[in-house]
Amino acid sequence: MRFHTRKWVKPEDLNANNTLFGGKLLAWIDEEAALYSIIQLENKRVVTKYMSEINFMSTALKGDIVEIGIDVVNFGRTSLTLKCEVRNKMTRETIITVENIIMVNLGADGKPTPHGKTKIEFVRDRLSS
Repeated sequence: MRFHTRKWVKPEDLNANNTLFGGKLLAWIDEEAALYSIIQLENKRVVTKYMSEINFMSTALKGDIVEIGIDVVNFGRTSLTLKCEVRNKMTRETIITVENIIMVNLGADGKPTPHGKTKIEFVRDRLSS
């Protein structure tokens, strides 16, 4: 799993128990999945279609740093299926896992459109071509 993003847990990210609010974490995951998909599919018109069951395993506290990891599970014709793990850098514990996040590639008309991708591409490889 490649961990692309780190977030610093700030007071505004906390719930009533003074731990990281799950909704905030899910928003971070959704944003990371969108950014990853936009870069992979080379299209800014990508939307979240589905997020599978989530499993909260631990939490984070104010001041902790969390890392968001994304891996590709499958390239569909118009979609990209990802999995995600978020871990607490301070405690080294996994906070949450999401096994399937389906992102859909859209055309200018807002409808699913084929993306033509079949494997992970790195920006450095695109630039050297």
